[in-house]
Amino acid sequence: MNFTNTPTPEEVSCLLHNAALRDAIEPFLEDETFGDIDFFEMPTEVENRYLESMLAWEQAPILPVGRWFNPPLVLQPACNLSEEQLREELWGVIERLYEGRIILDFTDHLSDRDLYNLIRREILPTSVKRVDLPDNYFHWDCSVAGRAPELSTGDWYPEPVVDSLIWLTYYADNAERSEWEVEYGIDLPPCEIPPYPRAMPSAPV
Repeated sequence: MNFTNTPTPEEVSCLLHNAALRDAIEPFLEDETFGDIDFFEMPTEVENRYLESMLAWEQAPILPVGRWFNPPLVLQPACNLSEEQLREELWGVIERLYEGRIILDFTDHLSDRDLYNLIRREILPTSVKRVDLPDNYFHWDCSVAGRAPELSTGDWYPEPVVDSLIWLTYYADNAERSEWEVEYGIDLPPCEIPPYPRAMPSAPV
């Protein structure tokens, strides 16, 4: 801001909002975290947005994802649905999740039934912070679910590789795969094309 002249009403309002945000966030700060942030390098408007996001995070309630919605989002067991019904229910819940700013990443290795069960059994019951900001999206990494590719007898991989094997096989590019191979001194299984490609909703850029 330029204060060589009399501040405009907008600048005064911005500064007052900044002071209110600093007062509101102070009780949540520990271990001198606040002092580690160089606010002098930030325009006040940018600082305010940063403080708003910090405050929203600190004040966010921890709720099961299904209870982010009104009425709560509940799915019936997949065994009660035909394939056509399941597909309809699946895309309905994907759209509802997107409306709640929840993005499902890396789903193309999962069948419709597997993805439906993942949402029902793991995503909806899981308690996470619901940060109520218009540009905040919660991303769920679906590559940790599903059956990993078959490994040859005698193959051994360190735990971080095993945990990421689905992502490395179906979604990582050649450069990312090479980085993992160099870091862990291994040869990864061949990359594969995900068998269930979908045009999923994504967060705005």
